Amino acid sequence: MAGAENKLTLPHEVVVEESLGASQPTAGSGGMVPRGAKTSDYYRTHNIPGRFDNPDCFGGYDIKPQHPMYRTTNMTYGGKPPSVHTMPTSFHARTQKFSEPLGKCGMYRNEGFNTAVDVSKV
Repeated sequence: MAGAENKLTLPHEVVVEESLGASQPTAGSGGMVPRGAKTSDYYRTHNIPGRFDNPDCFGGYDIKPQHPMYRTTNMTYGGKPPSVHTMPTSFHARTQKFSEPLGKCGMYRNEGFNTAVDVSKV
């Protein structure tokens, strides 16, 4: 079997070729979704950044070859690209009220004397 590729796929998984066009579906964690689909096309969204509305912009999900004995389910889950079904539908950012003054003057630095006796490690 020269030239055969060792690739294990479970019956419920869909293998997607990299050469698919924009109109063909991709394998997502929640079903078949066409490439270029937006989260707002499938779900009611509220105040989400553009990266959450376009899950195709996320990249870099290369799976390093791993010995099957040390492969975890989190590695399998983390190796899948996000789809519209796994993206958040709302975004609530925190204010920068605490960090804004620190950016202007820097973090507090204690410049007091060290009066403790050094303990010998010998």
